[in-house]
Amino acid sequence: MNGSVVLLHLAGAVALLLWATRMVRAGVESAYGDRLRRRLRKYMQNPLLAVSFGVLLAVCLQSSTAVTLLVGSFVGAGFVSGVAGLMAVRGGELGSALVVKILSYDLTLLVPLALVAGTFLSMSSERLFWRQNGKILVGIGLLILSLELTGEATTPLRDSQLLPVIVNYLASDPVTTYLLAALMTWLFHSSIAAIILLISFASRGLIHPDLAVVMVLGVNLGSSIIAPLLTRNAPPETRVVPLGNLLMRGAGSLIILILFLTFKPSVDFIGSDPVSQVVNTHILFNMIILVAGIPLSGLVLRATEALVNLKAKQEAPSETIFTQEISALDMSVITSPPLALGNATREVVRTCETVDVMLRRIIDLYEKPDQVSINELAKLDDRLDARHAAIKLYLAKLATQKLTEDEALRTQELLGACVKLEQVGDIIVRNMLVHVQKKMDRKLEFTEEGWDELTEFHAMVVSNAHLAFNVLVSRDSYTARQLVREKDHLRDMEKRTSEMHFQRLREGTVRSVETSSIHLDTIRDLKQINSLLASMAYPVLEEKGMLGGTRLKAVTEG
Repeated sequence: MNGSVVLLHLAGAVALLLWATRMVRAGVESAYGDRLRRRLRKYMQNPLLAVSFGVLLAVCLQSSTAVTLLVGSFVGAGFVSGVAGLMAVRGGELGSALVVKILSYDLTLLVPLALVAGTFLSMSSERLFWRQNGKILVGIGLLILSLELTGEATTPLRDSQLLPVIVNYLASDPVTTYLLAALMTWLFHSSIAAIILLISFASRGLIHPDLAVVMVLGVNLGSSIIAPLLTRNAPPETRVVPLGNLLMRGAGSLIILILFLTFKPSVDFIGSDPVSQVVNTHILFNMIILVAGIPLSGLVLRATEALVNLKAKQEAPSETIFTQEISALDMSVITSPPLALGNATREVVRTCETVDVMLRRIIDLYEKPDQVSINELAKLDDRLDARHAAIKLYLAKLATQKLTEDEALRTQELLGACVKLEQVGDIIVRNMLVHVQKKMDRKLEFTEEGWDELTEFHAMVVSNAHLAFNVLVSRDSYTARQLVREKDHLRDMEKRTSEMHFQRLREGTVRSVETSSIHLDTIRDLKQINSLLASMAYPVLEEKGMLGGTRLKAVTEG
């Protein structure tokens, strides 16, 4: 097999590895993301629990970078302290290393089992939750399969005449090797994928143990760079944790590299075979950084806050003074319906984004209310109202043009969606913000069970909102049907939530009695929001002949 074919097979195996990793992460985020976020925010109040949950979250998401970004957003919003955030990320890095350890075992038998089970769940269930679980299983199967393909692709490299030359050069220049490994990890955007590739090379004798250690340290440097780059335009508070992780993990990898090159210790104690040596080095490094991070977190946090505040001050003079939003509603193309409808769609999508922000922020205010944030959310509704009025006027003028039947229907559909989005904003501000104000003024607190019920109900409404936004743009009939089915599921969930709430009232739970009206009114408001959003699917279903009376027709999957 010539060199170009070998590299092609290797590139394909690595591409499958990256795709499978992201597939698992996307499935977990869709099926369990909101639950994991709620648990993370709850347990991160304690730094030691934050470490443990960071480990769990990294194992589930298959990505320490995802944990870093999520934790950074919580710290930026003020839900958890910076020290707890840094410790959660330390746990996330260790969890990511443990994922590699699990994948280093022979899991060949799991490939057909995961693929069959995942495909069955995806194709046999109409529920989004189970379809996402099927996606996770298929992703796991493909991930393990990619490991086998990577191993097979690297086998011919043993006989390569060029490889020893490359390896000898890298061994003679550890700094370049360290930086190349960091660059590779940044390009992959995944330390798991990078380490697995090193495992494949080491298991076939393509790199010797000392070189593998240097490359593992480079992988950790590259992984710590990803999150700071992704959040470079975020508010300073959100950048604290990613930058703090870079200081701890990145600087730690450089310090250990210097010590390793200076004292040249034997790596035999780390493992008895090349695979164990690579994996255990990765785990040992992250354990060292975790232990060192316990006493150093406060110092790192202060240094990071000083850095981001300095950067914010430097960037302040260059900020634009223009705050007025640029509208997509171009009146010059109103006589060209296709272009005008495209512009209107873009503006309605921006309205969807505003509603999404309002939906996410309102539950945060229930948990941690403050007057400034309440006022900011109310201002978002003013922006929503202004955009709604502009879109209505634009579509009204478009309706006076000569439209085809499809264009007339799309105009009506966009207008209806815009009205519903404006109504959702009104419910959030005129109803739910009133509940938040009442909770804050009276210093009320939900029971733990009641809060879990509210956040779970809210998470389902947010998930359905995303389905509705997708239907508005794609007009996909399957997604529209799924949205209507989720509406029925939410109705069942409302019944269970109300029953459990009344059970607590019968038991005389003080906090349940105090917050009863807020709890029930919030559930009602969220259900009304969900109904408005779900109705955005009806024009698509009606056009496809999938609506019968007031219920969704049973449609056989084709």
